[in-house]
Amino acid sequence: MQDLVELLSGNPYPGRGIVVGKGADGAPVIYYFIMGRSSNSRNRIFALEPDGIRTEAHDPALLEDPSLIIYHPVRTMGDALVVTNGDQTDTIVEAGDFRAGCMQREYEPDAPNFTPRISAIVNPDGTFEMSILKHADGDRCTREFFAYEGAEPGTGYFISTYQADGNPLPTFAGEPIPVTLPAPDEVWDALNDDNKVSLYANVNGDVKLFNKNLGD
Repeated sequence: MQDLVELLSGNPYPGRGIVVGKGADGAPVIYYFIMGRSSNSRNRIFALEPDGIRTEAHDPALLEDPSLIIYHPVRTMGDALVVTNGDQTDTIVEAGDFRAGCMQREYEPDAPNFTPRISAIVNPDGTFEMSILKHADGDRCTREFFAYEGAEPGTGYFISTYQADGNPLPTFAGEPIPVTLPAPDEVWDALNDDNKVSLYANVNGDVKLFNKNLGD
């Protein structure tokens, strides 16, 4: 198991990331963060919605292209919680089924990066599933799913869009990484100061938002 703070602080650009697990006290923990290299990507905040959160432009006058950056990352689906890095959140919720929703989508059309779509669903019984939709040769889509019968206390599973910074950006590879579950403030502080944008932290249903553009 890797230390999540060390993992994040040692990587200037993992892109967008999801962590799902269980705190030391057994409470469910979900983290979702976004980062940005362009002014358009950095011009965002997380805002609360009745069923989750949405991204919105911090300064609407500076918004260049809303596609791929304005979406609902977190939504409830019945008693389950869906967390993704794009508008596939809506596809999953509308389908009413995690895998069925993911099967309707593919990687983002942002060549040459072909950013993968990462998604997770957390069920009320503590089980959860994670997915990554990747670009493959011939412009095919590889859809990978990872199902977990819960997590041990103090353990989370981390998946991100990229392995690290680069040009083009290297897609995350392998299975979600088992990680420690530090406090929300520690996760926020571990993200690269130049590139971090926002963090959603849900610890046992208690939601806290961090937004760099709002002074966090």
